[in-house]
Amino acid sequence: QVQLVESGGGLAQPGGSLRLSCAASGSILNIARMGWYRQAPGKQRELVGDITSGGITDYATSVKGRFFISRDAAANTVYLQMNSLKPEDTAVYYCNAKQLRYAITYDYWGQGTQVTVSS
Repeated sequence: QVQLVESGGGLAQPGGSLRLSCAASGSILNIARMGWYRQAPGKQRELVGDITSGGITDYATSVKGRFFISRDAAANTVYLQMNSLKPEDTAVYYCNAKQLRYAITYDYWGQGTQVTVSS
């Protein structure tokens, strides 16, 4: 089992910045990638971006160039730096970890943290 604990989030003005953190603990071997998803009211959960164990990042088109994912491997922590925030970035953000065990991918989720972008 992998436990994910998120921190950060809150209220930001349009054009502002926020940073989210996600710390992984438990059986963290063989985590292939970690990333962030978000879910706005009335919408499906969508991928924001993720980072592989090799450090390769990928982002949704809507956040590319504004959001950046980084990691501290020693601390088993992944960060989401969100810049130039827009009202449409308002959502609950969830940390995700994908772990490979015997060729099966297991998904783990954080509890979610609210991000609100409003003036």
